[in-house]
Amino acid sequence: RCCGAAAPGRRHQSPSPALQPAAPGARCGKPGVRRPVPQRYGGTATPGRGRVRVPPPRTAPVPPVKAAELVGALTLPAKPSRAVSFFWPFRNSQVTEEHYHSLRRGGLSNMLFQCSLPDATETVADEPRKVLLRLYGAILQMRSCNKGGSVQSQKENDLQGAEAMVLESVMFAILAERALGPKLYGIFPQGRLEEFIPSRKLSTEELSLPDISAEIAEKMARFHGMKMPFNKEPKWLFGTMEKYLNQVLRIKFSKESRTRKLNKLLSYNLPQEMKNLRAMLEATSSPVVFCHNDCQEGNVLLLEGREDSEKQKLMLIDFEYSSYNYRGFDIGNHFCEWMYDYTYEKYPFFKASFLKYPSKKQQLHFISSYLSAFQDGFQNLSNEEKSKLEEEVLIEVNRFALASHFFWGLWSIIQAKISSIEFGYLEYALSRFDAYFDQKRKLKV
Repeated sequence: RCCGAAAPGRRHQSPSPALQPAAPGARCGKPGVRRPVPQRYGGTATPGRGRVRVPPPRTAPVPPVKAAELVGALTLPAKPSRAVSFFWPFRNSQVTEEHYHSLRRGGLSNMLFQCSLPDATETVADEPRKVLLRLYGAILQMRSCNKGGSVQSQKENDLQGAEAMVLESVMFAILAERALGPKLYGIFPQGRLEEFIPSRKLSTEELSLPDISAEIAEKMARFHGMKMPFNKEPKWLFGTMEKYLNQVLRIKFSKESRTRKLNKLLSYNLPQEMKNLRAMLEATSSPVVFCHNDCQEGNVLLLEGREDSEKQKLMLIDFEYSSYNYRGFDIGNHFCEWMYDYTYEKYPFFKASFLKYPSKKQQLHFISSYLSAFQDGFQNLSNEEKSKLEEEVLIEVNRFALASHFFWGLWSIIQAKISSIEFGYLEYALSRFDAYFDQKRKLKV
């Protein structure tokens, strides 16, 4: 999900269970959208928001290949073997097409390949036998969903896309160094080589398991505690929503059925609704931290061999939407993801169940686990003090859950216009706005 260019699945791009590397973005982790990818990843969300159904690539190095040796050395390859030759330079004659496998592709999303050494070839030093190769799709190029834009406008879009790729690579490298994400083995203009991590993505149902929920909360708290070399003003949320809204207001469809759905969405008076939402959230106390911004099931990996461990069995992936943002959005957005299943195999390729939004008890379980890891001295507070703090966070995240629905709703409308992924983007947008107004009624705001 990036600049309206995320693949379905929203911001959800989830890797296939066989190679659970980071999903390209998705909310790109979901079917064609983020997640409809809908999952958001790789700047492209998988349907369902997140983010498209696209898994992320992992890659590995050889006697450490320096990034400088890769940058500028490659033009977008039609086949991954050329890129892999930079990884295993002295083995190129041994690594042939039969040794790499396409993981998944989506219209605008990244192309991912699992690359491996031949079975008969022994490794040298600490080089990995398998790596993940990610070739960037159109997602990070942040192109407008409206044709006929000015040359200057297109240049600005291209520059923003280049900046987004640089920032995402820097972010990925820092997270890898801090063991909060897959290792980075090398980068080049059109993609990068990442660690291949044997794992599988979580299912929507698993998000509600107490041990899983507690560990996601702990991982999120660690993420929020990081100091990153990026702009620390919380401009991402409403800055991106304003860009999305401006694009949405200019969209036109040729099919009458799609026009009817778009008109229903526009009947909500989105500009005024967003103005009201912004005023309410600006009056809501929420710390500004480094947020993942797309913590859905497709972007959480269950590591192979650690399934039965009590802790440290999960890894967050796909950081394309990460930025400094309000804490309430990251947690509220995660709670919203409990309601959406992007594995449904019939149109619109997602299933929504508002009843699966976490109960107050489940929310407090997550919040307590989060605060234990995020706030020094939380465990030393009295039960009354803990309860008061947890209730304050409860109000915070449920208000920011409104922003999650609004954000991904706008995102999905844009995907309906620009994405070639088969996903019910307009249906997903309608579902997100239905959930938005339902949440408003519950909060009485």
